[in-house]
Amino acid sequence: MATNEHSVIVENLTKRFGTFVAVDRISFQAQRGEIFGFLGPNGAGKSTTIRVLCGLLQPTSGRVRVAGVDVAVQPELVRQQIGYMSQKFSLYNDLRVAENLRFFAGLYSVPGKDLPQRMAWALHMAGLEGREQSPTRDLAVGWKQRLALGCAVMHRPPIVFLDEPTSGVDPVSRRQFWELIQQMVGEGVTVFVTTHYMDEAEYCNRLVLIDRGRIVAMGTPTELKAQHMKGQLLLVDCEPLGPALEALQTAPGVLDSAVFGSSLHAVVADAQAAMPAIRAALEAQQVRVSRIEQIPPSLEDVFVSLTAGRQAKPGRAA
Repeated sequence: MATNEHSVIVENLTKRFGTFVAVDRISFQAQRGEIFGFLGPNGAGKSTTIRVLCGLLQPTSGRVRVAGVDVAVQPELVRQQIGYMSQKFSLYNDLRVAENLRFFAGLYSVPGKDLPQRMAWALHMAGLEGREQSPTRDLAVGWKQRLALGCAVMHRPPIVFLDEPTSGVDPVSRRQFWELIQQMVGEGVTVFVTTHYMDEAEYCNRLVLIDRGRIVAMGTPTELKAQHMKGQLLLVDCEPLGPALEALQTAPGVLDSAVFGSSLHAVVADAQAAMPAIRAALEAQQVRVSRIEQIPPSLEDVFVSLTAGRQAKPGRAA
């Protein structure tokens, strides 16, 4: 296995907490200079996996190498080779912006002679030039997020782990944050990111979909949508949704159905043939139908399709 081509190598990783299996025999590889996404709902095992990869948790079994280092054997060395940003941002609100940067530079052993240049770089990247003396507590959430990223990469690591970094952040700040990630990848950095935002997963070069501690699919966003949808997708705008969903589940030609926002998505074998049959089935149940049309599948549709009907097992994440 060519470790010079892979920043992260995971083979049959399992992590247990007593009898609870948080991560269940997963394997994958992240290549140098790519955005590798770990996608799944809360409780799927994403954060547990990333903490193992960062050397913060010992694996129960399996083999994990990060930047060519065995995580189980040399976790301290791994932590010097990576940047890590948790969903809580890991900032000290009582410190000023510049003080947070200096503190994390010390944690990552940034040489004193390099500190002015590294701080200037981090401030520029985060868009915080001129706000070095601002109290961190006074920053808006989006600015705290950018500062946290700057702190995590002060030592210019080749691999950056981001654990749900945009949770609770407004859409504009989320987009700006992803622009920063793209810049780092353009410089050859590997970015490993966990998220439960399906739209963010579209930014990733490759993805792992994880559910209840197990990998259910892996590939590029395009591959996942092309290979794992078992039919064509229809958007159904109608009301009321509850009776409509019940009617869809037994409508002719419908393979699967689910609520998406204020509408329904229906997976069918033949979209053109199914549309009139679905409209008739819904109207027969006094459901008011305003629109039925074929749409391209999203990653959320793929995930729902892959995980529908999976039952939680004792000792697995729910």
